[in-house]
Amino acid sequence: MLNLHKNHRNLVLLAFIVFVVLSVGVAIIPAYQMQGYEPIPGQQDLTVQERRGLDIYIAEGCVGCHTQQVRNIEMDAQWGDRPALASDYYYSKKRLDIWRQSPSLLGSERTGPDLTNIGARQPADEWHLLHLYNPRLVVEASIMPQYTWMFHIKDTLQLNDKDITLPRSITEMTGSDVVVAGPDAIDLVAYLKSLQQFSFEDYDPPMDFIPALPKNATAGVGAAASKNPEGAGLFQNNCAACHQTNGRGVKGAFPPLAGSMIVNDKNPEQLIQIIMMGYDARPEYGAMPGLGNNLTDEEIKAITDHERSSWGNNAPEVPLETITRIRDSISNLPI
Repeated sequence: MLNLHKNHRNLVLLAFIVFVVLSVGVAIIPAYQMQGYEPIPGQQDLTVQERRGLDIYIAEGCVGCHTQQVRNIEMDAQWGDRPALASDYYYSKKRLDIWRQSPSLLGSERTGPDLTNIGARQPADEWHLLHLYNPRLVVEASIMPQYTWMFHIKDTLQLNDKDITLPRSITEMTGSDVVVAGPDAIDLVAYLKSLQQFSFEDYDPPMDFIPALPKNATAGVGAAASKNPEGAGLFQNNCAACHQTNGRGVKGAFPPLAGSMIVNDKNPEQLIQIIMMGYDARPEYGAMPGLGNNLTDEEIKAITDHERSSWGNNAPEVPLETITRIRDSISNLPI
């Protein structure tokens, strides 16, 4: 018998053997197996600015509340088109030095929403900067702290062409002072916008089976989902962060859809054009990016029908042929 309670040499030897076995099984073998993965074709490496943003993301402990992993469960369907793969993180691998790997960006909880595809869900700089300055401005129920230290006050007479300012109506600044985004905020936004889930249609990853996400999942889209589940889910994923789930928008930043003349117009063409091409004609509001390249005609119909029948709006459904005709006319415009 080893007689460990008296023979300390055997005790230390056994502890060392257990340590080695666990290290090989838990760390070395999985790390070796990960070396066989390749990036998804078309997936770009992080730029210098995006890597600076990655450093800030790690330093601020964003991983403590946000994940970057889509799981194969129904509630995750709103975060991406497919479950996450190891190849998704190929270019985000970053060593702190020769001995240490950077902290995992996958996260362990979702106190805040998953960021796997945040670059596609929120492509506008204005939204991200407002969210960092005061999250409650764009997400009423957010518990995320304000990152006001990433911004500074500047006199308008001292502004230069490179300065990115926040809307004065939002920041409630008076006189000639405005809030200007600092370099850390700009770099962090650049990293967040780089987080987009790439397709693997032409990619053959070293996995025997890649599960698909459940279809038509509408978890967390609110009571309106009962009338138009697909439209409510698409609205939640593409529009609600700015216009809010209740359709009221954010005063001075994003216009309300509830009671909107454009949304309730019997002729839906202007609304469809705005969704497809974006909108930046009203200086009191932030610019809206176009979604035409990211959504099919059927998805745009679902969103418009949801907007035109929710929050007290009462406009007729949009014919699919109208959306197809408008898309064709837009594609024929001279570049």
